[in-house]
Amino acid sequence: MKFREDINGLRAIAVIAVVLFHFRPTWMPGGFAGVDVFFVISGFLMTGIIFRGIEKESFSILKFYVARANRIIPALSLLCLALLVFGWLYLIPMDYKTLGKHAGSSISFLSNIIYWRESGYFDSSSQEKWLLHTWSLSIEWQFYIIYPLILVAMKRFMSISAMKKAILIGTIIGFILCIIITYNWPNAAYFLLPTRAWEMMIGGVAYLYPFNLRGKQKKITEWVGIILIFSSYIFISKSSPWPGYLAIFPVLGSFMIIQAKSNGFITHNKVFQKLGAWSYSIYLWHWPLVVAIFYFSLNDLFIYLGITLSIFLGFLSHTYIEKIRFKNEFSHVLNYLKCKPLLISLVIFSSSAVIFSTSGVYYRYSDDIQLKNTNALNAISDWDYPQPNLRVGSSKIRFLKGSSDKNILFIGASHIEQTYPYVQSLNSTYNIYYLTKEGCFVTPSYVHPKWSCNNIQNYKGIIKNIHFEKIVTSFYLLDEMLSEHKETKEEQLKNRINEYDKFLLFIKENSKKTYLILGEPKGIEFDPKMSARFNLPNYINVQTVRKQYNLHNEAIKKLKNITDIRIIDPIDFLCTDICKVMDSKYTFYYKDSTHFRPWYAKKSLQYLNIIFE
Repeated sequence: MKFREDINGLRAIAVIAVVLFHFRPTWMPGGFAGVDVFFVISGFLMTGIIFRGIEKESFSILKFYVARANRIIPALSLLCLALLVFGWLYLIPMDYKTLGKHAGSSISFLSNIIYWRESGYFDSSSQEKWLLHTWSLSIEWQFYIIYPLILVAMKRFMSISAMKKAILIGTIIGFILCIIITYNWPNAAYFLLPTRAWEMMIGGVAYLYPFNLRGKQKKITEWVGIILIFSSYIFISKSSPWPGYLAIFPVLGSFMIIQAKSNGFITHNKVFQKLGAWSYSIYLWHWPLVVAIFYFSLNDLFIYLGITLSIFLGFLSHTYIEKIRFKNEFSHVLNYLKCKPLLISLVIFSSSAVIFSTSGVYYRYSDDIQLKNTNALNAISDWDYPQPNLRVGSSKIRFLKGSSDKNILFIGASHIEQTYPYVQSLNSTYNIYYLTKEGCFVTPSYVHPKWSCNNIQNYKGIIKNIHFEKIVTSFYLLDEMLSEHKETKEEQLKNRINEYDKFLLFIKENSKKTYLILGEPKGIEFDPKMSARFNLPNYINVQTVRKQYNLHNEAIKKLKNITDIRIIDPIDFLCTDICKVMDSKYTFYYKDSTHFRPWYAKKSLQYLNIIFE
């Protein structure tokens, strides 16, 4: 295929968006859609390669795989190697172990599955994953493996014309499935091939059904495509369900630019042509620089330095790595095992496996650091809150059966959930109902961007159906999910306080006693991962902890229905003039910066006893 400058320029449009979004999301809120643009381009090029080979009866699946390996693996291997060396020098064992896991999954093109099982793409923890961006390469490689196999098999049973129609129909079905899966399993939809395949297939449709455009038609088609792509970059954000139906905008925009075959200024200017040529390597190197800024808490100046360095490293990688011409053809099937990129990837994978299996080569460090890292790893996943075991109307409940007919309701988010181990250990005579949803607040105006808060916001149903002697709730998330704009934030907070006031009135009227638990001690020092990473002190000053709740304290003064509610302040019970975060043997009290570990809850939450008297 003749080199298409318009497609090269389209690569630049994609990589610029992704880089700007990752370094500063506010610059281009929907810049992550640049990956979808890359998918369309890839589908167009791969479909062209495969169909030309099939039509000439010269297509070889092995040669196709080797060509893809020669294109993708060398630059990726260099990045993985550089990060593994960097990790040896600067990462603690816990983080180095994670890097080993991610490097191994990246070079074996399974990273999208690993990240799907770990957390969401936009979760804060994702900013610590040095190779998170390789999820898209894994999807492409999985597509490269499956797509030609299917097309070669189809050729045995149908004509080229029928194959084209099948791809068109498959693209439409794939888009519909993408919408359904996005709204039911959003994390899987983001990371896995089934919901992304249609984006590459629509690139194939662009190759198989080319438009016959002339003159102004080309210009108009190109500009419509550009507008669709840039609109998605600007008006879509990480709170949008993705990919879902909204992905049609950058995907269709890319499709139209490819069909236009125009020589417009946007895609053909010299800057975009250079960035397009370097786009793969720029994409590879930019994300680790983003992570480095977050990991080492660098200031905003490093954002601009990071962008510049991404381009420079992309240029070097393209010039000295991507342009290496590895052997594509081998005389015998077994000789394909001599493919150098494949051997390189095996070396990287083996090194990564050693790093992971030795817990980040932990024996590099002193016994104290080893112990602290081991304890931190144990703490991070330490959580004990069971699945719902009772349904009352539409409410999902964790129920603890008592020996009497008296009931207590605990309602709130994860800061209510963390009391469960202690309450369970009491073997109370009360029947105890836990009505919770992590990350949620009881007020109706509170909206979580990723899941519904109905389980606790529809609290009136269960409270009217069951008589509760006592109701226990939390004030912790009062100031979460508010606008960054000052005036809007103040208005939202005022409304939330009023709504919470109505909630307090309702639970007071429907129970004999009510209890409000204030915020627990919190801070970066409590986070086992951060403590081990930066060797933080084993305590935090109590005044520093209390300052974090100034807004909460002011809000309480504005609550009209706070009277006759027993307020419990965990800080009074858990701290003296300092709040300790671990014991003398580096056993952490928390699983993260704000949540108790179950054993610590059982040991220290005696301040809840007043509820059960």
